[in-house]
Amino acid sequence: MVNVCFYFQVHQPFRMRQYSVFETGKKQDYFDDQKNIEVLRKVARKCYIPANNLMLELLDRHPDFKISYSLSGVFIEQCEKWAPEVLTSFKRLVDTGRVEILSETYHHSLAYIFSKEEFKEQVMLHKAKVKEHFGVEPQVFRNTELIYNNEIAKFIEDMGFKGIISEGWDPILGWKSPNFLYRPKTTSKIKLLMKNYRLSDDIAFRFSNKGWAEWPLTTDKFCNWVNSYNGNGECINLFMDYETIGEHQWEDTGIFEFLRHLPEQLLKHPDNAFSTPSELIEKLEVKDEVDCHHMISWADIERDLSAWLGNRIQQSSASRIYSLEKEVKEAGDAQLLDDWRKLQTSDHFYYMCTKWFNDGDVHKYFNPYDSPYDSFMNFMNIVNDLVLRLRAIQGRTGTVETTSEVTGDDMGKAV
Repeated sequence: MVNVCFYFQVHQPFRMRQYSVFETGKKQDYFDDQKNIEVLRKVARKCYIPANNLMLELLDRHPDFKISYSLSGVFIEQCEKWAPEVLTSFKRLVDTGRVEILSETYHHSLAYIFSKEEFKEQVMLHKAKVKEHFGVEPQVFRNTELIYNNEIAKFIEDMGFKGIISEGWDPILGWKSPNFLYRPKTTSKIKLLMKNYRLSDDIAFRFSNKGWAEWPLTTDKFCNWVNSYNGNGECINLFMDYETIGEHQWEDTGIFEFLRHLPEQLLKHPDNAFSTPSELIEKLEVKDEVDCHHMISWADIERDLSAWLGNRIQQSSASRIYSLEKEVKEAGDAQLLDDWRKLQTSDHFYYMCTKWFNDGDVHKYFNPYDSPYDSFMNFMNIVNDLVLRLRAIQGRTGTVETTSEVTGDDMGKAV
């Protein structure tokens, strides 16, 4: 029997405004509210509202249909401010009892890499926010960008989670299939759900690609691929960004109609079913152990951390913001802490990626900067102002690195 597990990631960062070095020490409004409102409302119109309406329609029509979401804390926060109708539509889905909400870091951050204490605090903040709005406590964890290894799995197990999800990356799996449940090495209880990236990416990335040999992707064709795993798999984990529906794949590609007919077609096969991650954990046995020493993600062809930490400017800016943790927390200023945490969102470092920038790929999607270097300079201008605020709160003066001092050598070694 094959259990189809849909998980959608829902996230929008607080994008920074263009912040000049000459504003340092004078202005503390770091984030571009106008741009953030514009993007949120655009994606709500094209994706969130119509996609949620479609999912509610499918849940009403098919009692066996189930889905799951992970909504970042900063996404929920923006909806609270500027799009409460989006939150309401997600609540309607959860109220059906067949929609699971997953756990993640509140700020969609790289915190685990730099500070396990900050990581844990952000996970708890996210759990509280989910409980506040949806009345549920997540039992399954997904890290930012599916960043994963053995150590993370053990840490999450110790936090009490029953499951964790990751990319089903071939070099990690070896001869194994992503279509079974596994036990992460070094753990004893937690179960690992691995993304079937081929089938997921057929929808997320290749659906509208007319140069793809399998275009057009019809519901019948996709269901035949899923059906072929019966007898050789127990779960098909389809993990993707929710913005795939209507934003990355526009409505005129046929993505809504494809999904509208998918549950009916899949359920025609007597051995197919839909399950949430928690249901898979409850009803499926672990088939084997997966040993993942180095960190993997679901980004780019390398599936590593290079999209966020692959060059010197990314490494320098990330290290700098996390180096302030102890002082920021000891300062006891809620607004300072909130700004510091919003600067940890992984998108800020993604905008500094240089490896594919000239190819015009996904790294430019909703990117407000002309180049990775502009992103870095803007980020460091804001960090420097944050440090000045910190020093003022501490009631003392200190040497603050200027943007040129921080960036000069690093920019020359960025690639």
